Amino acid sequence: MTLAPVHDQTLRIGPIMLDAPVVLAPMAGITNTAFRRLCREYGAGLYVSEMITTRALVERNATTMRLITHHESESLRSIQLYGVDPGTVERAVKILVDEDRADHIDMNFGCPVPKVTRKGGGSALPWKLDLFRAIVTRAVRAAGTVPVTVKMRKGIDDGHLTYLDAARIAEDAGVASIALHARTASQFYSGHADWSAIATLKEAITSVPVLGNGDIWSAADAVRMMSETGCDGVVVGRGCLGRPWLFGDLARALGAPGTAVREPVDATLGFVARAFRRHAELLVEFFEDEDRGCRDIRKHVAWYFKGYPVGGDLRARLATASSLAEIDGLLAELDLQAPYPGSSAEGQRGRAGSPKRTVLPEGWLDSREIGAHAATLTESEADTSGG
Repeated sequence: MTLAPVHDQTLRIGPIMLDAPVVLAPMAGITNTAFRRLCREYGAGLYVSEMITTRALVERNATTMRLITHHESESLRSIQLYGVDPGTVERAVKILVDEDRADHIDMNFGCPVPKVTRKGGGSALPWKLDLFRAIVTRAVRAAGTVPVTVKMRKGIDDGHLTYLDAARIAEDAGVASIALHARTASQFYSGHADWSAIATLKEAITSVPVLGNGDIWSAADAVRMMSETGCDGVVVGRGCLGRPWLFGDLARALGAPGTAVREPVDATLGFVARAFRRHAELLVEFFEDEDRGCRDIRKHVAWYFKGYPVGGDLRARLATASSLAEIDGLLAELDLQAPYPGSSAEGQRGRAGSPKRTVLPEGWLDSREIGAHAATLTESEADTSGG
């Protein structure tokens, strides 16, 4: 299906001009250099790193320093930071800027994981307006000419929404764009994203681009989100799991005329197998260890072959392969001419989970100011040190 392009078809984030208004959402254990390179081979846009903990970066944790290292082919280096202490965030940003390690820095205020929110981090943090303001302001100031953006959720739950207040603070602080995952923390990834919140945010924020995130499983979804909400671009996470070529579809649907992307794909089983093999190869290169790279690709098996005629036994063997040669032998057993299976290969990918009460520090919701909870935040980065 041919999709009509929408809006201006480009996206400016500070000094950065993107040919397609598309951003790869940071995903822990997924959006490493290997996956970013693979997505870039198919499409256009901005490809963001895994979430990096500012404390671990300041401490120069070995794993973290590896995660912030980009491949030479990544001409636009984008890193997402997570932090709860304004001073630590400022020092982390200065490391990235002073050592020329990033061209774009995104700040994570959307993580709903209990081990983060129970200490007041992630999607719980914007509830404390003074702390949020301090972190964003100091990050922007430390970044200088490197654009800083923020990604957030609607709020903690429907009774404690934070996105409009936080977005206005971020806009005043000088961020280059604001992305909204249109779910609350308590929703996790369940139910449906509330795209009307993206439209509301777009109406409220007028000086910087507003990006929408949530339930984009196809290029058609992205076109519809931009048309319905008026947002300036889209952030895609789970929709590209096992489908890195989605960024080609998005660039063709949303990109500026002349955007250099591959022709529309014919997603036969052979095409998918080649993409899977390329991903494994890039992971081996990234880890500099064939066994580790082949172990890492295992979690992608179900996503790549969703809906395709790949039996359970073969899937299980792919999910235990320990070398590229073994993967090659297993892929050779597939019916590589099998056609794209249609709707069975589409739709939601990854675990949605179920709604749950967000775990917060005791008394967190009693005030919008940080107050006595400042001591609690000192511990919240420790659980996520190392990237």
